[in-house]
Order: sequence, then C-alpha cells, then structure tokens
Amino acid sequence: MKRNITVQLDEEVIDQAKVLAARRGTSVSSLLAQELTKMTEEVTRYEAAKYRALALMEEIGNRRRPGEGELITWTREEINDRALAREEEAQRRKEAEGTTE
Repeated sequence: MKRNITVQLDEEVIDQAKVLAARRGTSVSSLLAQELTKMTEEVTRYEAAKYRALALMEEIGNRRRPGEGELITWTREEINDRALAREEEAQRRKEAEGTTE
C-alpha cells in the first residue's frame, strides 16, 4: 500500500531534482521513492550481514578441538597468515583469468 508524505526542501534542491528526474524520464516523487527504497534495502542487507557475521564469530569462538574439549584459538600471526594466503590465492586467480590490475 502506498502513502503520501510531505517533504520540505530548499527551492534550489527542488529545481535540481526536477531537472534530474526529467533527465531520467521520471518524476521527483518516483526519484525520491527509488532512492529511499535503495537506502532502506542497503540498511537491511547490512543488518543481515552483520547478524550473520556475529553469529559466525560466536560459532567460531565456541569451537573446541575434537576429543580434547579445549577451545580452538589462533595467534595474530596465524590469522594474518590465513588472510595473506587468501589474498595470494585471489591474486593467482586474477592472473589466471588475465584480469590483473
């Protein structure tokens, strides 16, 4: 269900918005609706990604070595080595695809 809202903007912004909307073949109302929709969708995606990341960190933080019952921990060096290995693998893939920067 669609509803109307009232927005107050400076005249200069309104004039620029009319020009922009005309260039895009749409109305100012439609232009604003599209932009607000995009913004709210981005926030929703961010929140979902944040939730997944936090859940994954919680899961990883609770992992234990099989049969030992001891928490799995990593040193800073181990974590950085893994990150470096991922970067190197990504670079190898780019080179293999011929898309080096």
